[in-house]
Amino acid sequence: MQAEDAAVSALAAEGWQVLARRARTPAGELDLVAECDGLLAFIEVKARPSLLEAAYALGPRQRARLMAAAECWLAEHPGHGAAGMRFDVLLVAVDGTVRRIADAFRAGD
Repeated sequence: MQAEDAAVSALAAEGWQVLARRARTPAGELDLVAECDGLLAFIEVKARPSLLEAAYALGPRQRARLMAAAECWLAEHPGHGAAGMRFDVLLVAVDGTVRRIADAFRAGD
């Protein structure tokens, strides 16, 4: 929960509006869903002792689950993402450092 709080604060500081936290869908959970200027981001939060360890914490199986969950969320919440959508990963180190990997993966990666 602490990592998600740090992620939400970092997003808010950059002008993002968090639409959902821990959004449950039939395909799985989305940590955060946020929008900024019509750009919709499905955000996975990874907390590890270092940013490097967090960066390697999202495997292909989890990416596929996130894409399926995003499809479910979009079906239930039409009207978002007029400027597009992407999948971001927010890395949170134990010292509270937050780094975003924007557009971290796409279908077929």
